[in-house]
Amino acid sequence: MPTQQRVIMLVDLDYFFAQCEELRNPILKNKPVVVGMYSGRTEDSGAVSTSNYVARKYGVKSGIPLFLAKKRLEGMGAVFLPVDYDFYQSFSDKIMNILRGYADAFEQVGIDEAYLDVTQKLHGDFEEAATLVQQMKADVKNQVGITFSVGVGPNKLIAKIASDQNKPDGITVIQPSQVNTFLAPLPVNKLLGVGRKTSLKMQELGIKTIGDLATYDVQRLIEIFGKVLGVYFHNAANGVDNDPVVEAGEAESISRIATLKEDTHDFEVIIQKINRLNEEIYKELSQKSLTYKQIAIMAIRIDLTARSRSLTLEKSAKDMETLKKHTKELLEKYLHESDLPIRRIGVKVAQLSKEEQKQQRLTSFFTNKEFQGTATLK
Repeated sequence: MPTQQRVIMLVDLDYFFAQCEELRNPILKNKPVVVGMYSGRTEDSGAVSTSNYVARKYGVKSGIPLFLAKKRLEGMGAVFLPVDYDFYQSFSDKIMNILRGYADAFEQVGIDEAYLDVTQKLHGDFEEAATLVQQMKADVKNQVGITFSVGVGPNKLIAKIASDQNKPDGITVIQPSQVNTFLAPLPVNKLLGVGRKTSLKMQELGIKTIGDLATYDVQRLIEIFGKVLGVYFHNAANGVDNDPVVEAGEAESISRIATLKEDTHDFEVIIQKINRLNEEIYKELSQKSLTYKQIAIMAIRIDLTARSRSLTLEKSAKDMETLKKHTKELLEKYLHESDLPIRRIGVKVAQLSKEEQKQQRLTSFFTNKEFQGTATLK
């Protein structure tokens, strides 16, 4: 019997912080609204966390300096507000609880983003996806007042890219047969993992679109970007992503998070902190005789948005070397994707099991389908 085609959704809450502020104060609705992270050094120092679509028409987007945003919006009656994280979190919690009820499996990846696996609910039928999304939208709008955009695809990668195509309050459904046609003409920097520096390097190689990358020699990509990124770029450009939607709280996990001494994008500084977190996690794993199968890092950026990257191992591990190796790979991949400095960094291991149980099941590893795939990067 053929495997049922996955149906994955990515819900992205539209200009979330600014939309929350518009709900709190409706007179802001038609004005340029900018929510900023103020550093406190001067009145205008800091960065834009998010802005509404009125402000975006004037080139005010996440990550640009506040002084530049004020310059671009001068004379426009713009409203600048500081981040009120607790207020936004209360909205997010309500919305995520509603969305969770629509999913077979649910994975929140930030205060304003979540993946939903709706394969069983829709019996693998993409034709029904738009109807389900409209129900979700109406439910959230009626209960909370927030709009969101949704991408639907056969995996997380496609769903994420699709969610950016029709904002705000949009729906984009990409069926399996449409994946290559959808990806091919898009600029290569639309692909997760291709940040500014990587995009420039690819331009030098003649890679301008995702279609160009899909047909580029994979061995050459590995030579230039290393094995992990090279293989990832090749697979992702061809729409391949086997990463599962991991239900929040599905399995016990161990995590650690720490604040960096200063906001930074520097690999060496961040990896030192990650390795200290790895040591703490490894110590707890050893004390509890636990193995792990999933590894993740989480970055809290200067605009207070959270982004996570994870991978699932082919089989469970218990050693420090594996943990350090893969958190290093995940950080490298993340830093290629995002140019925003990081404020806090976290590490998590999940899909834990007792080591003695693992030993008892050793003979079944090679017959259990769960352990026959290859490691996948998120």
